[in-house]
Amino acid sequence: MGARSPVRTRTPTMYLDFTVRPHATAPVRQPVPASWNAFVYVLEGEGVFGPTADQPAGAHHLLLLGQGGDGVEVWNRSDKPLRFVLVAGEPIGEPVAQLGPFVMNTEEEIDATVNDFEYFINGFEKAKHWKSQAMIALELEYVG
Repeated sequence: MGARSPVRTRTPTMYLDFTVRPHATAPVRQPVPASWNAFVYVLEGEGVFGPTADQPAGAHHLLLLGQGGDGVEVWNRSDKPLRFVLVAGEPIGEPVAQLGPFVMNTEEEIDATVNDFEYFINGFEKAKHWKSQAMIALELEYVG
């Protein structure tokens, strides 16, 4: 749709925020390269993602898009606006290790990250001499 972001990433990505009017007469169609991973997260309303016979997805639903397609087609047949984000990117082919909210490449990196978190080091929130702008704004104080 011609929009470009000033943000530059190391690998090709797209992060698009859509609002589709109620009772749209035509679908919104967004191309996504066939080799990319992609997902849709519905923020408000409900819409049909794919063939018009599919069930609508409502707010707070995440839809994983399969590789090999040429994009996504979205219909809003409801009485309310549909708002969703489409996030897609070229796979980087790295191994993934995950524990709770932590995502790294190896189990050893996960262990080190959990250690950093538990001992308030490496920039984690509540570190002994560091506070995020969010904590400062909330005037939260860590007593340790």
